[in-house]
Amino acid sequence: MKHIDVNCDLGEGIGNEALVMPYLSSCSIACGGHAGDIETMTSVAKLAKKHNVKIGAHPSFPDKENFGRTIVEMSSSDLYKSLEEQINSLIEVLELECVKLNHVKPHGALYNLASIDKKTAQIIVSVIKSIDKNLILYAPYQSMISKIAITDGLKVMYEGFADRNYNENLTLVSRQNSDAIIYDADQIFDHAFRMISDEKVKTKSGVEVELKIDTICVHSDHENVIENLKFFTSKLKQNSINIL
Repeated sequence: MKHIDVNCDLGEGIGNEALVMPYLSSCSIACGGHAGDIETMTSVAKLAKKHNVKIGAHPSFPDKENFGRTIVEMSSSDLYKSLEEQINSLIEVLELECVKLNHVKPHGALYNLASIDKKTAQIIVSVIKSIDKNLILYAPYQSMISKIAITDGLKVMYEGFADRNYNENLTLVSRQNSDAIIYDADQIFDHAFRMISDEKVKTKSGVEVELKIDTICVHSDHENVIENLKFFTSKLKQNSINIL
C-alpha cells in the first residue's frame, strides 16, 4: 500500500484554514515574508494542532507587495537574515502552543529560484541547518536545492503539485499562462495519482517525465479548493493510498 503526505500553504490571507485543515497531513505557514503575522501564525498553528497536522515554515523573499512571486535582488547575508527571522518567528509561536516545527518549504519565487540557483539553494540549506538540522526540506525532485540539502545531511521530501501543470523540465507552467492551474477535481486526482503510482507526470506537451514525490500540494487559494480536497483525499483512500 502506497502513502503520501498531503500539504497546503496556509496563513496567506485566504481565511479558509478551518475548512482546509481536516483534509491535510501537513501544512506550511506563511511567516512574514510574503504574508502572515503573529496573529495568523498562531491561529493556523492552533488549528493544525487540533487536527494533528504537521507544521512547516513557509518563508519567502521579504516582499508582501508582490506576494513573494517576484525575485528580490538582495545580498546573501540579507537573505539569510530574513529567512532566519521568518522561520524563528514561527518557532516562537509554536513553542507557545507546545508543538514542534516539522519542515521548511520556501515560497513562490524563492522556491523556484532555489530549484535552479546554487547560491540561493545553499543559503536556504544553511539557514535550516543553523536552526535545526533535523528539520525536513520540502523541495522539487532533482532540483538544485534538494541535491545540496541531501549532500549536507538534511532530510528531503520531494514535492509535487496536484493542481498545477508542468513543463517538460519539471518547472511549473507560469501562472501568467491560462493553463497553469488545474481546477477540475477529476483532473487533479488523475494528475496526482500518476505521480504517486507511476512516478511520472504528464506535462503540458503531453510527454510523461519521471517525477518522484513524497508530498503533494493543493493550493488553498484556488477556486473550489474545499470540494476538490474532499474529493481528492477520498479518491486517494479508495485507491489504497494512505495519507500520512
